[in-house]
Amino acid sequence: MSIKTSQRRFVNVAVLTISDTRSFETDTSGSWLQQAIEADGHHLLDRKIVIDDVYQMRAIVSNWIADSEVEVVITTGGTGFTGRDSTPEALAPIFDKHIEGFGQLFRQLSYDEIGTSTIQSRCLAGLANNTAIFCLPGSTGACKTGWNGILRQQLNSTFEPCNFVQHVGKQSK
Repeated sequence: MSIKTSQRRFVNVAVLTISDTRSFETDTSGSWLQQAIEADGHHLLDRKIVIDDVYQMRAIVSNWIADSEVEVVITTGGTGFTGRDSTPEALAPIFDKHIEGFGQLFRQLSYDEIGTSTIQSRCLAGLANNTAIFCLPGSTGACKTGWNGILRQQLNSTFEPCNFVQHVGKQSK
């Protein structure tokens, strides 16, 4: 019986907070994600804050997916139902493939925390140019749910039977 040993590979991540009101001093969600990413051994390549504007969001994320060093993009904010929430409209069109199960699983996990209010989350994920893009709601609690419940395992190259690390970066091209 052979034992499979796999060297863990850490990924390069960029974080984008989408908010009309947050600054780096008040961005608890982006700060929490940065700490979680780094605590798990991944590399934070960039972190930005942008207003909830379709074209500004799309420009930042498009630049990151064109950068061969960025393997994963995590956004926080803009996934709700208010008039300004437009993350799905901004980013879904640039996906090469949609990760349908991400939003479904997030809402399933979130139901235990916030009940039926989770139905208002329009979080989503996809792949574009061998870059995984995960769009989380803006609350710190939602970022914890998304990271601890999904992303921590899916960004761990040794997690089996499958994970997203095998689909991102130069080695997957």
